[in-house]
Amino acid sequence: MIEVEGLVKAYQNLTAVDGLSFRVARGEVLGLVGPNGAGKTTTLRCLAGVLPPNAGTIRIGGFDLAAQPVEARRRLAFMPDEPRLFEYLTVEDHLAFAARMYGVADAETRARALLEELELTGKERALPAELSRGMKQKLVVACGLLHDPEVLIFDEPLTGIDPGGIRRMKQTIVRRAAAGAAVIVSSHLLPLVEEICGRVLVLSRGKAVLFGTLDEIRAGAGGDAPLEEIFMRVTGGA
Repeated sequence: MIEVEGLVKAYQNLTAVDGLSFRVARGEVLGLVGPNGAGKTTTLRCLAGVLPPNAGTIRIGGFDLAAQPVEARRRLAFMPDEPRLFEYLTVEDHLAFAARMYGVADAETRARALLEELELTGKERALPAELSRGMKQKLVVACGLLHDPEVLIFDEPLTGIDPGGIRRMKQTIVRRAAAGAAVIVSSHLLPLVEEICGRVLVLSRGKAVLFGTLDEIRAGAGGDAPLEEIFMRVTGGA
């Protein structure tokens, strides 16, 4: 569902992503982790079509992102680490706008279900300035899920969310994967990655240093160490 081959993204003299290749199948949750500056967000932005890569191929649902950008982007949702909302649109306005962008026929029914799932019921007429950081994050996720995308890309999805909301957000992510979506979750919260991700990709200096299931990664590290310890070992304690 997500296919990345030889991805390279450079900024002047800095190569942020260097020859990265991996795949994420339907129903799979991939954890993307690495220290600050490892290339995680750059990778996600390339996958979402926000940044053009310098080299490599990205396919979303079988569609080449460079050659067939509309078809590829129609099948994905990118939830960035910093909510980007329209200052003068209410919660329901944001959902209506997303519905028009993607041509969602039963938008009202879907929006109502997402508002309930993400605990935004009662905030329909609220403007972004009236929402907490966590509620803004939930609204971004609701807008992303509205068209029922086949590919979900989350960058730090739990930022600003309270403990109860964290539990429900994890359920939302796992539920979408169980329904057949291919999911990438990038987070510094390694216990989250251990809990919900079937495979893990560890980046350091733009390169993949570990890739596999948690059991495979632990076996390669020579034991049953927690992901945090393995992470510190392979990234040099960054």
